Amino acid sequence: MPGEPEPWNSRGTLNKPASAPPFLLAKADAFIAWAQKNSLWPFGSGLACCAIEMIATAAGRYDISRFGMELFRASPRQADLFIVAGTVTNKMAPVVRRLWEQMADPKWVVAMGNCAVSGGPFPTYAVLQGVDKIIPVDVYVSGCPPTPQGLLHGLITLQSKIARSHPTREILKPDVR
Repeated sequence: MPGEPEPWNSRGTLNKPASAPPFLLAKADAFIAWAQKNSLWPFGSGLACCAIEMIATAAGRYDISRFGMELFRASPRQADLFIVAGTVTNKMAPVVRRLWEQMADPKWVVAMGNCAVSGGPFPTYAVLQGVDKIIPVDVYVSGCPPTPQGLLHGLITLQSKIARSHPTREILKPDVR
């Protein structure tokens, strides 16, 4: 229209500040978040009795493959979900930290069991009082040992957290998460 101001100036920038992200980035966010939440590749770190429950979650009765996680990876370089299941001792803590550092970004962590969450019934000098002292944890699954249903609930919670994320913002501004 002849009387309305042009939204673009001669240099190709907006005259008015945008209140929402550009349409293309918003759609890319939705697609990337959908792909990330539906194709998590877990790396299982079975350190104690919680590992049996983690293995049972992958069996036919609970069938973790319904959520796109049927393939437990043997290498942290191929995984994006780190499930720490069981007691982490102070001697094992640097190894757990190194495994987490070897994972590619984006990466998520689930602390499974009371021992991984808070040290469990072992308030001693040899047991790490929570894996969140050495790596950032996204979801905590409590129980001693936690049931496969509890782990599935934690994984569904993680999927909803990933669905609310903004991957393009994390790409443009690292360390936002």
